[in-house]
Amino acid sequence: MTTEIRQHHSPHGLKKECLPFGEVLGQSIAVIAPITTPAANLGLIFALSGNGTWLSFLLGMIGLIFVSININQFASRSASPGSLYTYIAKGLGPTAGVMCGWGLVLAYLFTGMSVLCGFANFGQVLLSHIGIHTHIFTLLAIGAGIAWYAAYKDIELSAKTLLLMEGLATALIVILGLIVWAHKGFAIDTAQLSLQGTTPGGVAMGLVLVVFGFSGFESATSLGDEAKKPLSTIPKAVIGSTIMTGILFIAMAYIEVLGFSGSSVALANHENPLGFLAQQAGVGFLGSLISVCALLSFFACLLGSINPAARVFFTMAHHGLFHASLGEAHESNKTPHIAVTMSSLITFLIPATMNVFGLKPFESMAYLGTICTYGFLLVYILVSIAAPVYLYRLRKLRLMDVLFSVLGVGFMMIPVLGTVGIPGNSMFPVPEAPYNTFPYLFLLYLSAGCGWFMIQRLRYPKIVRRMERSIEAIHVRYSDTGNF
Repeated sequence: MTTEIRQHHSPHGLKKECLPFGEVLGQSIAVIAPITTPAANLGLIFALSGNGTWLSFLLGMIGLIFVSININQFASRSASPGSLYTYIAKGLGPTAGVMCGWGLVLAYLFTGMSVLCGFANFGQVLLSHIGIHTHIFTLLAIGAGIAWYAAYKDIELSAKTLLLMEGLATALIVILGLIVWAHKGFAIDTAQLSLQGTTPGGVAMGLVLVVFGFSGFESATSLGDEAKKPLSTIPKAVIGSTIMTGILFIAMAYIEVLGFSGSSVALANHENPLGFLAQQAGVGFLGSLISVCALLSFFACLLGSINPAARVFFTMAHHGLFHASLGEAHESNKTPHIAVTMSSLITFLIPATMNVFGLKPFESMAYLGTICTYGFLLVYILVSIAAPVYLYRLRKLRLMDVLFSVLGVGFMMIPVLGTVGIPGNSMFPVPEAPYNTFPYLFLLYLSAGCGWFMIQRLRYPKIVRRMERSIEAIHVRYSDTGNF
């Protein structure tokens, strides 16, 4: 197939090569939702890492750069809406690919559910300030409904919305950070730089939450059909989003810890640290603006999660793993409209059900956000293992590639140990209930997904060959680019 044909025709029926680099980058950054970490979660990381908070972010960024390099071994050679599912299936075979597919679906959907709860919770608080009182259920429905429409209607609309929202929010955070640092006289905080009072265990435990903060950086890989020049645009977005948000996280960690030093208020116990620092610096209005931006960032992350979840469903349906209707593209919108609708509906129904059973949005957000990370960690480890296997088959494997694989898996094992815990170990204690049950629920979910695949293989023996042919066809389409 020639390059010219490939640029104007998508074998999946999606809109072909319509998104420039900025909008592809916006997709990855939206799922990371970089504003939510300094605005809401940094106190939790500081409680663990103390003056080593910036170091936890630095180590997290380095670890995920290694994972990015492993992902880009595939992304620079092929592109499809299947994201890491098709990569891992190519490297480690159909069963590992299906395991990854189920992991990705859970990761994106539960991320969407978690941030939908955050959207509803933040929205209710902000609306109450102006005298408007509404039910959480209403805000859940509004958030999910608007996200569904944008994802259903047009990928370009979705991508531009994500880029605008996250760009505005990030710009405001940077401005506030500079104002707070200026208010402190651009001080050099020797306590942080010398890691005063910091322990290796504290930095490691902080790293667990840091990796959660980066989760979703790979979501640009789901735009394989829709990105312009995908073999260069997507790899740059994957590694670019990791480095850009990492630098933002490190800088804001340093500034926020410095901003709270000498204050009677503890950063570890503060739910709105940026609002407090804005008041201290005499720019309280900026803190209020950032609260609004945090609401928009929650929505952007919701939309950014539905897009890749739907595309993984869509690709797996093309391979016969889900009902064929999920693999249909809208005739005029060129979006996976049925998969988008199902993803949006699931994303709404679970938080709404939790609300009916009396769980508060903040609790639901924490539970759903923790569960989603198991999906991300699974696929990050699998893709890091798959990369050297894939390169070996292409006869392109170098010693450096094996090192990147080992480092990627090694760094990801730290948050795995942090979330599962080691009985009797003080550095990685077993989480308290109900968090201690979540790893087992995830394993049950994976077992059910893989078990269902085994049954499908027995019922339809050709299903594996269909998967392999489809994934091989993706690689063949790009083989004339010289990347093999």
